[in-house]
Amino acid sequence: MQKIDITPEVALAGDVLMKDVLLAKPGEEVLITADDATDMAAVVALKDAAHKIGAKVTVTLTPQMPHQGGFSDPFIPEPVRAAIKSCDIWVELGFPYMMGSKAADVVLHEGRARYYLSPGLTSDAMVRIYTGVDLDALYATTHAFEKVLADAGGKECRITNEAGSDVTFKLDAPQPIAVCRAEKPGITAVPGTVVIPPDIESVKGVLKLESVFTDDIYDVCKEPLTIELDGKIQKISGGGEYRDVWENALKKAGGGKDYGYIIHFTCGFHPAAQNTGTCFIEDQRAIGNNAVGLGLPFWVEGGGETHPDSMISAQSVWVDGEQIVESGNIIAPPELKELATKLGAVSA
Repeated sequence: MQKIDITPEVALAGDVLMKDVLLAKPGEEVLITADDATDMAAVVALKDAAHKIGAKVTVTLTPQMPHQGGFSDPFIPEPVRAAIKSCDIWVELGFPYMMGSKAADVVLHEGRARYYLSPGLTSDAMVRIYTGVDLDALYATTHAFEKVLADAGGKECRITNEAGSDVTFKLDAPQPIAVCRAEKPGITAVPGTVVIPPDIESVKGVLKLESVFTDDIYDVCKEPLTIELDGKIQKISGGGEYRDVWENALKKAGGGKDYGYIIHFTCGFHPAAQNTGTCFIEDQRAIGNNAVGLGLPFWVEGGGETHPDSMISAQSVWVDGEQIVESGNIIAPPELKELATKLGAVSA
């Protein structure tokens, strides 16, 4: 790898992520997968951090794939398939990503690797996400927010924003994805958000989607895409220059028959995360942002092969009739509001 100089701030962020989030240990096999569109400063920071810990680190660099998820399988080189089956920690920085592919499924089912879902993560985002906040306070807020949602399983949730989004649905069981430390094998996501899991058949209303994140595209839409929902996505309109991209992505994600479902909602509350328009992983964690996942869930036939995402901003959230988020600010219940306020994630 050509020598790339990184700043002390990026190096520190790499150290925090590798040591305190991924919990890398001496002798462990660490794999970092990247492509030729990846921010190489992020790669170097993580490589150096793993090496300092005493882990055995490998970096793979491939051409950027044209598709994500299950559609990426034909483009994953055999040496990469072998590498992801032979690691204790796998950090995926490439975008489009391999998560959801058969190659990744094999790794996760074997129960060895701690997989970090971070496609497109940039070095600037790493600095803000991992060093711009008290991580323990962020984790405490995360766990409290997750408990509010878990305790309300089966109850109604409503999400709105000033752009015109307004949906209701029943809360489903929490999804098995960690968003704090990678303490055991499986999937861990970047901290600063919680997943709001819907009963997919119960989602009704309208969403005004503000960005497109699919295949090798992430961009903010000049004209939002409007989707109308009654269980499945019934109708789409708008989308401006990305209308055809959305149409194709949703049909592909829906198994080719229709537009599919809403797989997940989220709520971002990381006080240092910014809306960059270039790093979806960071943008969805900015206060009040909601990363909306679309398509078919992995547990239905044909599901999980691809997973387009979008975002709505400045959301308000009600759970079982109680408003817990107002225009991005966490306002209830009192215990969660107190933690979020101390974190710096809400206005005083």
